Amino acid sequence: MTATILVADDDRSIRTVLGQALTRSGYQVRTTGTASTLWRWVEDGEGDLVITDVVMPDESGLDLIPRIRRIRPELRIVVMSAQSTFTTAVMAAQRGAFEYLPKPFDLNELLAVVGRALAAPPPAGEPEAAEEERLPLIGRSPAMQEIYRMVARVTTTDLTVMITGESGTGKELVARALHDYGPRRGAPFVAVNMAAIPRELIESELFGHERGAFTGALNRNQGRFEQANGGTLFLDEIGDMPPEAQTRLLRVLQEGEFTTVGGRTPVRVNVRIVAATHRDLRALIRQGLFREDLFYRLNVVPIRLPPLRDRLEDIPLLARHFLAQAKGLPAKTLTPEAAERLKQHPWPGNVRELENLMRRLAALYPQETIGAEVIAAELAEAIPPAAPATATPTEPESMAQSVERHLRAYFASHKDGLPAAGVYDRVLAEVERPLIRLTLAATRGNQIKAAAVLGLNRNTLRKKIRELEIPVVRGLG
Repeated sequence: MTATILVADDDRSIRTVLGQALTRSGYQVRTTGTASTLWRWVEDGEGDLVITDVVMPDESGLDLIPRIRRIRPELRIVVMSAQSTFTTAVMAAQRGAFEYLPKPFDLNELLAVVGRALAAPPPAGEPEAAEEERLPLIGRSPAMQEIYRMVARVTTTDLTVMITGESGTGKELVARALHDYGPRRGAPFVAVNMAAIPRELIESELFGHERGAFTGALNRNQGRFEQANGGTLFLDEIGDMPPEAQTRLLRVLQEGEFTTVGGRTPVRVNVRIVAATHRDLRALIRQGLFREDLFYRLNVVPIRLPPLRDRLEDIPLLARHFLAQAKGLPAKTLTPEAAERLKQHPWPGNVRELENLMRRLAALYPQETIGAEVIAAELAEAIPPAAPATATPTEPESMAQSVERHLRAYFASHKDGLPAAGVYDRVLAEVERPLIRLTLAATRGNQIKAAAVLGLNRNTLRKKIRELEIPVVRGLG
């Protein structure tokens, strides 16, 4: 039997286009410009699938979803909206929509969604209504729309999520959104940065320790897993976790229990894991620095956040948001020219760099309107000058300390005194990554010039950029 599609949108042209496309695909179609008419059709038992806009003259399509689900739980609902925000996507998913499509969308994509919706089993249960909450993610670019849709699909699940992306792209914001909009939102959200914990203390930090477990352990200490019980544990910079801690983490993920350092009684926890890293874990696996079995345990749902340079249309929206957040200061606005100037910057620090710039402008500039000349001056200061060719290289004290830190951490966890495998690569990466990144910034992203400054072959530089995951904005040199 031919399926009937009910389409509700207050834009006549959209109704016409969708009606024609669906009819050509063999469906029967009824279209309306009001939520009230759509509701009457649903009450009368019409339709096998609903496609509804959010904003309509008489009622929001989002508000209609729970009512439809109560009387016709088997009816699939596809939501489309020009209000392409994270909240819209999540609210659509939480209220029971099969899919959310931001406008404008490709007709072939819509037809594919319709096909999947009609073939899918009926949805079960009545969803909880989403609460209006503070918008955690900002952006209307296609890249961000895909992130919204992915997050909306997995918020209501307990699936383990791996968030990847360059530093400053908002990985913790996504992790918090997964928690705050999901069923665990009333339980703890515990974040731990693996790169900020001394290697020899990671197991105690994660799993806790008993009194007397080691020198200085005067009391029992509850680890982050126990603190997050019932909620979400966010493991940031998971690529910096040492191998011995990786083994224990894998065991917890497999068995759902662990023992504290110095303890004997297993501790069971119910925790959702969200991990994040700016590093290439597959490259670390090839180098023997990350367990492959742990990678597949963590990478159940991969979410890769785009760098800011890949979502330039979001920059003015983000900038205005950060300016508005400056509480206790006079309100400031950007001229259109200033917003365009922001788009020309490579943003190696991504959204975090833009946020810091807007905070600085809000605090330091007295004028209410910020022009392009102010932005240009601030961004010029952000690009470090190239190092003088005659500079004599010296070993900074911090580098010696870094080497000692890596060696101490290694031998603290390898009591047998075997060679410090992997220390050379880790220390070398600490030197090469900022050296190449700053040189590229100084040459405005021109890799030929950067290779000449560094005294490297251009192919060698490209290989290192790829291996070290260094952001490059092309076409600036």
